[in-house]
Amino acid sequence: MIGTTGKRIGAATAALTLTLGLSACGSGEQSSGGEGGDKTITMGIIPSWTDGLSTAYLWKNILEADGYTVEIEEINDAAPLYTGLAGGDFDVYPSAWPEVTHAAYMEEYGDDIEDLGAYYDDAKLTMAVPEYSDLTSIEDLVGKSGDHDGKIVGIEAGAGLTKAVQEQVIPEYGLDEDGWEVQTSSTPAMLNALEDAVGSEEDIVVTLWRPFWANNTFPVRDLEDPKGALGEPEALHELATAGFSEEFPEVAEMMAKAKLDDEQYGTLEDQVVNQNPDDPAAGVEAWIADNQDWVDALKS
Repeated sequence: MIGTTGKRIGAATAALTLTLGLSACGSGEQSSGGEGGDKTITMGIIPSWTDGLSTAYLWKNILEADGYTVEIEEINDAAPLYTGLAGGDFDVYPSAWPEVTHAAYMEEYGDDIEDLGAYYDDAKLTMAVPEYSDLTSIEDLVGKSGDHDGKIVGIEAGAGLTKAVQEQVIPEYGLDEDGWEVQTSSTPAMLNALEDAVGSEEDIVVTLWRPFWANNTFPVRDLEDPKGALGEPEALHELATAGFSEEFPEVAEMMAKAKLDDEQYGTLEDQVVNQNPDDPAAGVEAWIADNQDWVDALKS
């Protein structure tokens, strides 16, 4: 099982290195969605965060079938993504974590952002270890930093998950006094480190989240968080630049209707990330073939 992940992780890394610049057009230059206007919608994503990758290509398929042109801009971190969304450099962030993980960005940029609705209701941040580890709780990390070189293997420095572990988990559990720190890198780098550790049955502590395909691919378990330092479960939202629902009312209405349960989300991400790692559009096509009723309901 582990050996098959290398291609997916490599694909994610390649996507990340091909990060595109922000669109040259500001909000004042965005194309109109009105009758006779250019129906172009730009979506911003962090490609290694597969919830955004999967939902962006899902919406691209749905909207282009209705005559829209959808462009996907790949951004390398959450901070410029929110800055670009608020500034109108792109129109939609299709899978945001505004309630807890990205709350600081919403506090800073929320006045220039529209919340179109939540499509998934039980997302959460986690810290995880391999199933063979003796660790079961974040509390168990106290006194164990020497077994892990004091490193919690993390993702992007600007990620809300990284900030939650650095600013809430570590001080709340006193891990700083034991020499623990988050080793920031990228999502693909974290997954490579996890794959290597599991393959050698070595100890490792990583930052993860749910929903995410890696929880099913790797033999990992979440560490209990008795102090609640990682926050409560939250919903995943579609966010848009201010004024989007006036320019594109039909799209805003469809996004407000969109709801994915665990099975629907899991099969979508599996098709995009695991079954079609080199062609997310093909993964979406395969998912829609089995879920056409869900797509039709958005337009009813």
